[in-house]
Amino acid sequence: MAARWTGGCLCGSCRYEFAGDPPHSGYCHCDMCKKATGGPFAVLVQARIDDLAWTAGTPKSYRSSPIATRGFCGKCGTPLYLQYDGDELIRVTVGSLDRPEKINPAGHYGVESRLKWADCGRGLPEEETQERF
Repeated sequence: MAARWTGGCLCGSCRYEFAGDPPHSGYCHCDMCKKATGGPFAVLVQARIDDLAWTAGTPKSYRSSPIATRGFCGKCGTPLYLQYDGDELIRVTVGSLDRPEKINPAGHYGVESRLKWADCGRGLPEEETQERF
């Protein structure tokens, strides 16, 4: 049986769960993820959109680019997910998981935008951003 993952926002208004054992995750250093999370990079965890259920509340969403939307709590503002148009996956923020320590990022994306002092995940595969706007 696959592990059950739960998470939610800071104020508890939005909660979710999904199954996956273990889900794929990675660092994203792109400028959009930095702005969206307010951090030096995002760490995102993939789940099948059909497997993710909102168990409390419904996040607000906004179109962050021509190809994706991002979700956040409308009450406290916690960033919750990134979803590309037409993709069967949703990428939740690792910081919104109840047990983020169980996640092991598998690689880096958007490395052309990595901050020089953001020294994490040494030796993991690296990829440049594919989408350009």
